[in-house]
Amino acid sequence: MKITLNRVNENFHFELKNDRGHIVNVDARPDFGGNDMGPSPMELLLMGVAGCSAIDMISILKKQRQEITSFKAEVEGERVQMGEAKPFKDIHVIFSLEGNIKEDKAAKAAQLSFEKYCSVSKTLEPTATIHYKVILNGAALEK
Repeated sequence: MKITLNRVNENFHFELKNDRGHIVNVDARPDFGGNDMGPSPMELLLMGVAGCSAIDMISILKKQRQEITSFKAEVEGERVQMGEAKPFKDIHVIFSLEGNIKEDKAAKAAQLSFEKYCSVSKTLEPTATIHYKVILNGAALEK
């Protein structure tokens, strides 16, 4: 896996490209001297959690022949000051699924993603606690 970075402007706007040619723009917020031309690197980490766990869950549910008509995730990160850095301390994920999906299968898919499959979450696990909740057809599921 390889990523290349190219500076776009005189501030903090960068274009990042993977080895398959997909491009993501990264920037800092104006209050940090950026131009807000893309998500920050820390926001990309949260996006990675959402995307990785979504791929896991949908893959698991499809294998179990569950019918997913809508899948959404919301991720929030709480940061803590550690010297000059501010890493994530807690990450909260809310999955909202709709469709003909059994409750136990939706709950198990989320559990498997975070406890076994999601490489992004596993990478962050030593420094951040990831909390998640599943809402299925408008009702929150118990873990």
